[in-house]
Amino acid sequence: MPARAPHVTEKGYKYMITAFDSWNYPPQDLTLDLGEIHVWRVSLAQTESCLQSLQQTLSTDERTKAEAFRFAKGRSQFIVSRGALRAILSRYLNISSHILRFDYNPYGKPSLIAAQGGNTLRFNLSHSGNMALIAITKNRDIGVDVEGINPKFPCLEIAEKFFSPLENTVLRSLPEHLQPRAFFTCWTRKEAYIKAVGKGLSIPLNQFDVSLAPGEPAALLNVEENPDEASRWSLIELIPSSDMVAAVAVAGDSSKLHCWQWTGEF
Repeated sequence: MPARAPHVTEKGYKYMITAFDSWNYPPQDLTLDLGEIHVWRVSLAQTESCLQSLQQTLSTDERTKAEAFRFAKGRSQFIVSRGALRAILSRYLNISSHILRFDYNPYGKPSLIAAQGGNTLRFNLSHSGNMALIAITKNRDIGVDVEGINPKFPCLEIAEKFFSPLENTVLRSLPEHLQPRAFFTCWTRKEAYIKAVGKGLSIPLNQFDVSLAPGEPAALLNVEENPDEASRWSLIELIPSSDMVAAVAVAGDSSKLHCWQWTGEF
């Protein structure tokens, strides 16, 4: 298990990956048991030979999407993120990555087709800059989001438009030098939750509350239209690098967490 710092809350233990050197290389006999959560950290800066090999595993529609990118960097990052997703899923399923097929819900969230374990193996992907995170579990909804911390971002202005009244109050109460990290911490937790639910931005970001203060355990605090909703979900804070924050939202318990570093295998 990776090194973790526990936080005790009313719902039990919540965990935060506190250092980016806690991301371990996976074992050869990798398994995913019921109740476990695996999060993979993927570098999107790969060699040209790796990029070409990953591109060969993509479906026709994925290659079309890749070619639609105007700039080479965006194109290569898309190829690596989708190719790595295929490579990682294929390890759990023991089938070739190039034959994996995906369905998409009405809001665009992908899942494996039922014949390839789509009803059991659940996943979500997010990327920012040169890094992607892929979260995987079984038999329950999951979402992940990662963001780079931009200290010059107009945090208070954007928060006023998208965060809840409670979140804005907490954010404005913090010292100015802590506000950027708190803003992106809040943003990743909110994005992870709506991605886990699978309805994207059709869920207004200002109609539910998440924790964001430094040192406060990651938590979904309240959902305006459903008071029981918050008790169904766990949020996990991840620190994939010193200048990034990330979050995973998962239905149910979050105590069995493993964080892996993708090594470029396919």
